Formats: sequence, structure tokens, C-alpha cells
Amino acid sequence: MRLVLASTSPRRKELLALLQVPFEVVDPTSPEQLSRDHPPETQAQLFAERKARSCADRFPDRLVLGSDTLIAVGSDVMGKPSDLTEAGAMLRRLRGREHVIYTSVALFRKADGIQDVAVETVRVWMKNFSDAEVEEYLRTGESMGKAGAYSIQGRGGRLIDRIAGDYTAAVGLPLRLVADLLRKRGVSLPIDVEMLYRTKPYPNWDLFAPRIEGERL
Repeated sequence: MRLVLASTSPRRKELLALLQVPFEVVDPTSPEQLSRDHPPETQAQLFAERKARSCADRFPDRLVLGSDTLIAVGSDVMGKPSDLTEAGAMLRRLRGREHVIYTSVALFRKADGIQDVAVETVRVWMKNFSDAEVEEYLRTGESMGKAGAYSIQGRGGRLIDRIAGDYTAAVGLPLRLVADLLRKRGVSLPIDVEMLYRTKPYPNWDLFAPRIEGERL
């Protein structure tokens, strides 16, 4: 049975492909409107659930995977910047301090009522970069479409001092968590996931590997 990825994110498509499970990409129809009524972890879960549900209705007999990533600075949630001015403001707020990435995963199948939802948390410490470095980074165009206005797998990785948690969750899809959910629902994985985490075949993964706390080897 082919899996459905309810996301048009190139990063999630690339990461899921590392598990070597056949899947189809479908554009979810759910809106993403940030709300102050929910903490970031809950909000990420709701977004992931809505994405999965919007596609599960169209493919009731197939497993549908939805995911969403939010960044929190204290109790404030950061989504994707609407323009470069907002992106610059986000980056200046993040510099020299810690923030938390919440990446939620929802695995749905309407036919038998499967609704598995989980969240992976990653702590990130940014470097105390200058305004000039912010402007240089904005010119790369990486900020747009990224929660928090940076790409850890791209040039934005240079802005980060260290992380604690699953690097793939920081990119946008926690592969260990996804693999566990798929196995739970009877999907056979053709690869050794732990070997995948040792070889780290994704941009900048090895850059943060020596500093990732609690990584299982």
C-alpha cells in the first residue's frame, strides 16, 4: 500500500524518501493560521492533524502522513515570514539565544480510524550573528517558506551554534518517529533506520552530529 505524504515541502519529501518506502505527495487543503489560544506543541499537532485529515478524506484506504513545524521563543510562536522584512525581524530576535522547534507528525487512515499523533522537540542555540550577517543571509532567499526564517540544512546552518535533539525534526520530519509510527501500522521498512542516523545522508546533518545530545548510536 502506497503511503500518502500530505505536504508539498521539498524537505519533507527528501527526508521521507530516505526511508525508501513508496509514497505519493498530495497537497493538503487545510489552512495554517497561528493562534494564541494554543501552546506551540499543541498548535503544531493541530496543523499536522488537519493536513493529514484533509488528505485522508480523499484516500480513505491509505495511510496519510501529515507534519508541521513551529518555532517558539519563550511562549511566542514563530511561523513562516510573510516577507524579507519580517524574516529579518525574526532572525534578529533569535540571535544569541535559545529557541525550541516543535515538529509534529500525524498518521491517519480513515477506513479503520487510525489517528496517530506525536511531537518531536529540538532545542536550538543561535550564534550572536551581526546585522550584516542577517542581511547577507536574507539575500540568499532561504528565509522564505521556513519557520523562524532560516534553513538549518542550508546556509542558515552557519547561524546555529548547536542543537539538542533529532536533526531531521529540525529540518521538518523526524525520521525515527515516522519510522516507529509506520512499523506500528504494519509498514515494512527496507532500510536500517539506525544505520541511516549513523551515515547522516542529508545536507548539514553531519555538521551538527557531534553536538547532538542524547543521540542513539
